Amino acid sequence: MSIVHVAARFAAHDALADPTKLLLMPALMLAVFWGWHRLGAPHARGLLLAGLLFSWLGDGAGTFFPLAPTLPLMLLFFGVAHLCYMRAFWQHLAVKKLSCWAFSFAAWWLVLVIVIGPRAGGLIIAVAMYGVVLGGTAALSTRCHPLVMCGGLFFLASDTILSFRIFALELMPDWTSGMVMLTYTVGQGLIAAGALLTVRRRAALAQGLRT
Repeated sequence: MSIVHVAARFAAHDALADPTKLLLMPALMLAVFWGWHRLGAPHARGLLLAGLLFSWLGDGAGTFFPLAPTLPLMLLFFGVAHLCYMRAFWQHLAVKKLSCWAFSFAAWWLVLVIVIGPRAGGLIIAVAMYGVVLGGTAALSTRCHPLVMCGGLFFLASDTILSFRIFALELMPDWTSGMVMLTYTVGQGLIAAGALLTVRRRAALAQGLRT
């Protein structure tokens, strides 16, 4: 589904890209639910599925809530999704200590606010707050499986590109429109895959200790 959607987005085929966008997160939720079968760790699974659910609401904010302002709703839904991921990364999926270079995301946030802030107008506070949870997700992903960490970085890249396309479009070439969804789908998929691998390894280890 991701391949179809991203190809349609790069081809500017909105008639195919728009509906397939709304199928991405439900498909990934189904994959997570199926792959997590009998693995336990219900809190981690619930947080991951909640993150995907709110990501789906963010993807379809304009479609699901046509009378509401789309961008603030997107920031709200994706902000909640990132909070779900942050808690999962910190409490349930961590496999190591926080990486020292995770603090570099504070510099990313500062650059984002400096560049986007003057262009964001009344949304500057919302954008800055969203940047905090987005950077926090990427930072906490450094405690997790390498696939989760890579997923967090791709998610960060996706929203960074999207921010520039929304507020500083004159700085972005046309092909970056497709890069938003390419990095987004890769990021979400890697987060889900890394979470599943983490839980499977823990389940296998627990089984081995019992036997």
